[in-house]
Amino acid sequence: MPPAQQAALFPDAVSRPGPTLLFRDLQDLQDRLLTWWGGPPQPREVWDPLTQLIYSLCSSRTKDAESQATIRALRDRFGGWPTGPNSWDEVRWERLRDASIPEIEDTLRLATFPDRKAVQLKQTLERITERAGTLSLAFLGKYRTDKVRAWIEELPGAGVKASAAVVNFSSLRRRAIAIDGHHQRIAIRLGVVPANATARQVEAALVPLAPADWTAVTMDEHHTLVKKLGQRVCTLREAHCNRCPLREVCVTGSAARP
Repeated sequence: MPPAQQAALFPDAVSRPGPTLLFRDLQDLQDRLLTWWGGPPQPREVWDPLTQLIYSLCSSRTKDAESQATIRALRDRFGGWPTGPNSWDEVRWERLRDASIPEIEDTLRLATFPDRKAVQLKQTLERITERAGTLSLAFLGKYRTDKVRAWIEELPGAGVKASAAVVNFSSLRRRAIAIDGHHQRIAIRLGVVPANATARQVEAALVPLAPADWTAVTMDEHHTLVKKLGQRVCTLREAHCNRCPLREVCVTGSAARP
């Protein structure tokens, strides 16, 4: 991403603490994670941008299994399946937009805070229709990534993580790193950012460390590998540094007892 676009997307970027990092770039971390996990993660099922946004809004603070079950429930109840043979073909979500709040909340019952998310989801779909003239995000494909993310972040409940997920995970397939709680915690423990850094600041610090030849797919894979590490090794309750593949290049891991 050109410097001007990066500055526009990350205006509150912070400098990382300390004189130097213990790793060269994200490729260094990627190589260690690929070796540790035995290869890359399973390829993502790529969706259209609107479906990815709906999933991102519903999956906030919700475990993966429940999030997948929730999007399936929404698809089944409101006809939210692709209109063509590919997973990324556009989906018509008008029935979801036009449903009542109680209907949506009932369908979101496996997600956390279904009452709050039902309201946000309906408001978001109505807002997209008002702003775009139709319930679709396909038109975003012709705009720069920073403009796309800014547009998405103006929607109810959509923040930096949701905008990164839409541009990176969906059929838009742009360079971005979606920062969830696991990724944020690991970046802090690695020494990339201070302990009070926001998700936006974490992404701003990490993106310049991604090799120039990394594609959107590579960034997606990196997100998945780091998230998996946060779920199973570098957890919220305990870092488990002794069995972490990043220990040698981690500020926290290097300071931990053998």
